[in-house]
Amino acid sequence: MHIREYIEDDLDAVFRLHKLAFNSSERPEQLVRPGTHGLVAELDGQVAGVLSIGAFAQFYGGAAVPMGGIGGVAVNGATRGRGVAAALLDKALSTMREHGQPLSVLYATVPTLYRGRGWERAGLFEWIELPMDRLLSAPKPAELIPSRPADESDLTALQDCYLEVARTIDGMADRRSPRIDVAKVLEMDLVSVLPGPNGLRGYLTAKREPGGDMGRLKVFDLIGVDVEAQLNLLASLKSWAGTLDAIDLRITDPATVNLLGATPLRYSVWTSTWMLRVVDLPAAVAARGWPRLANVAVDLEIIDEHAPWHAGNQRIVAEDGVVRVEPGGTGAVRMHARALGPWFSGFQSTHALRRAGLLEGDPADAVVLDQLAGASGVPRLADFF
Repeated sequence: MHIREYIEDDLDAVFRLHKLAFNSSERPEQLVRPGTHGLVAELDGQVAGVLSIGAFAQFYGGAAVPMGGIGGVAVNGATRGRGVAAALLDKALSTMREHGQPLSVLYATVPTLYRGRGWERAGLFEWIELPMDRLLSAPKPAELIPSRPADESDLTALQDCYLEVARTIDGMADRRSPRIDVAKVLEMDLVSVLPGPNGLRGYLTAKREPGGDMGRLKVFDLIGVDVEAQLNLLASLKSWAGTLDAIDLRITDPATVNLLGATPLRYSVWTSTWMLRVVDLPAAVAARGWPRLANVAVDLEIIDEHAPWHAGNQRIVAEDGVVRVEPGGTGAVRMHARALGPWFSGFQSTHALRRAGLLEGDPADAVVLDQLAGASGVPRLADFF
């Protein structure tokens, strides 16, 4: 088996694989795009499998950590069972490390495959349904902020507004260019902004879609930097009463629904879980934001046969407000590759990881890991790839 980075000449072969695996119907104009690279596996001179890696970054502790977003993993049905997908994932690990991506995220339809290579569930991607009667009972804003349609001159301010909120929510993507083209937001049916004295106080993006008797409004982003901005955006959705059955809201800021919305005891939620893989522990730790703790250290033994560059004894040291990983130590706490992602994101505590058989060692030593992660809510993504 030969694995290499794909080139434009692989477009037809990759499209055939995606058509078979995902029922893709539209042949893309190009394969190699800015912000994306990928791998193909060849068997007997033919392309037998493919995956793509998008250049993203995720916020953890307010810092954007470079992340490789894996998608489009497909294997020819005639060559399944020969280790093609596993070989692609193994190669992807070293490729992402070479590209400076110490984290990797994917949305798994077959979790077992990815768990075998060190990925584990570490956060949520969610949509909720807001019935109009419940939306109408949301609190009214005390301050009326006039909104207006967005235009091209607002794109930088839109990105800045998103980043102001996203950097406070662990797991959110920084929507960096060129992987994400911010200008495409203007293709939405509705893009409204709330101007403020120093930029935008908030914005809303949505598409009108069929469904039920009157149709639905699918809200992709509802971003407000303060409570009045959030309430004004919710009020703008109330104005659709009588013309919609319901609103589908993608969760970007969980405070919108959990603290401000008038959601009922039970409501419909569409949830996808994403899996995180720490590709390079020292680089990931160096790039992340951490809570400021008293000087402390924890000795780890990392069990990771697919990323040998960080396997073995490692020491996490917090000193003078800086957290780093250095080789050595006693290996007092053993962490398997699958434990690194949920710990790093704050999705699972060391107690849960221990019960899942992914962490061993003295609980008194392991508690330092929980103090470092300092989780303040479920890690979230609002982008799908």
